[in-house]
Amino acid sequence: MTVLPYLDAATVTAALTWPTAIDAIAAAVAVVDAVAAPARTSVPIAAGELLLMPAELGATFGVKVLTIAPGNPAHGRPRIQGLYVLFDPRTCAPLAVLDGAALTALRTPAVSAFAVDQLAAAAASTLVVFGAGPQAEAHVHAIASIRALRSVTVVGRDQAHAGGLVDRLTTAGLDAVAGTDDAVASADIVVCATTAREPLFDGRLLAATGCVVAIGSHEPDARELDDTVLRRADLVVVEDRATALRQAGDVIIAVDHGVLDVGRLIPIGELAAAGRLHPSTGISVFKSVGMGWQDLAIATAIATHALA
Repeated sequence: MTVLPYLDAATVTAALTWPTAIDAIAAAVAVVDAVAAPARTSVPIAAGELLLMPAELGATFGVKVLTIAPGNPAHGRPRIQGLYVLFDPRTCAPLAVLDGAALTALRTPAVSAFAVDQLAAAAASTLVVFGAGPQAEAHVHAIASIRALRSVTVVGRDQAHAGGLVDRLTTAGLDAVAGTDDAVASADIVVCATTAREPLFDGRLLAATGCVVAIGSHEPDARELDDTVLRRADLVVVEDRATALRQAGDVIIAVDHGVLDVGRLIPIGELAAAGRLHPSTGISVFKSVGMGWQDLAIATAIATHALA
């Protein structure tokens, strides 16, 4: 019996550089039909949530099985765990199994960095990141690969965690400090990568040309951005309109409150097809909930590298 290759977290993390991961997302955006993509299935379980994310992209297909256990971090265990199964497109046999949490930690920042590269001014150099976990840290490095960051401000609920991230970023050669939410007033780019269920900052403080990325929530009743951010935004970009209106609380609540018209939502595929935009006179927002085709694009690139 053939042993199915298992690509552990270390292998997944080391397989792709940020530019390579971002290029994989760019290639997928160019061909995917996000409207027809299978929806994520969320199954409530006693300890949290079970997510199933199948996808087919060109000749490849696979599925991510992920668990989210909100109580785990308090006991020193990961909040997100899971596996990705990649299948052979010719025989439909399982081709490889990848660590799902490590894949997510690579995929999500790559998608965000692709969007930022489309939306943020070429000279954008100041970043504020809300959160101090793995996603926040990975987002800083992904965005640093597409913009020359002059400064990074970390805003976290836990000062020890925020300070730890600042130390790691400084060691990596970035000019990083811990700060407060009012830092958004001078930020070119703002990343929200938290588990918050209520807005993280007052949208009135946001710089008039800020590029905002919100990735922390995929639930309809949770959001990181307030109504003011969505009202002020010139561009509101999502992966897919229908998906955002099912899962993106930031979008759903703003629509329900009458401050965001559904017609203003721009799918990222349409944005990319129109060519890169650098809005210099307004705010841009990218709200991501994550879709299976993104995981598949990254999983395929990892397997191609690791199994060569």
